[in-house]
Amino acid sequence: MSRLTGSTVLRGVAGVTGLLVVLEAAGRTGLLDTTYLPLASTVLARAGELAVDPEFLADAGASVEAWFWALALTVALAVPAGLLLGVARPAEVAVRPLVEFLRPIPSVALIPLAILLFQDQMHMRMSVAVYAATWPVLINTIYGVRDVDPLAKETLRSFGFGPAAVVLRVVLPSAAPFIALGVRLAASVAIILVVTAEVVAGGTGGVGVFINRAGSGNRVDQMMAATAWVGLFGIAVNALLVGAEKRLFRWHHTRTAGVS
Repeated sequence: MSRLTGSTVLRGVAGVTGLLVVLEAAGRTGLLDTTYLPLASTVLARAGELAVDPEFLADAGASVEAWFWALALTVALAVPAGLLLGVARPAEVAVRPLVEFLRPIPSVALIPLAILLFQDQMHMRMSVAVYAATWPVLINTIYGVRDVDPLAKETLRSFGFGPAAVVLRVVLPSAAPFIALGVRLAASVAIILVVTAEVVAGGTGGVGVFINRAGSGNRVDQMMAATAWVGLFGIAVNALLVGAEKRLFRWHHTRTAGVS
């Protein structure tokens, strides 16, 4: 497993490096207009400068704070709702049309409404991110509950345990890998929506606000460097969550590997 992971990382690094080399060569040979698409080396240099820039770090901190609380609120709302809908099939059947109606609505289209409803910038960003991030957690939780072995639930009931005990002792542990997958997907979605809300709505802080300021000053290199940091943050969060899943749910990965 470690060799496979190591080789995967190396291939990923090689792919990114190859892309950067191609973009650098295209810019230096004139195939790309560096006025609109700066050299890869220039963007990397600006990204290094931003790493120690107090103004950018403050904006990044504001975005990370909004992302963290949005993701926490998403988990607090979507996981219990998913457990309830997964266990109570009549409730799930009744709510499913509403879910299928709301889920395809683009979250970006709701940003103007969020601006009107929430005067506080943090609450506005969080509301849009929570809306978008709720669906992967909710749907994965419902599917995880459905995947629970019925025999395990009946066995616990036969020993006199009530519905709450069955959910806590059997349903929730069995559905946990599905919930974790939903949270990992929601983490990426929340990052996207927080920064998008900052770009669209503006404000006084956030990576999106920094990108707007850089664009106003025609600093495309800074815009791309800030965007690159958003991407790196997303990669880091995803890697941490994947590692946590493998450690916490090793039994699930072993079972699914055996099935495949």
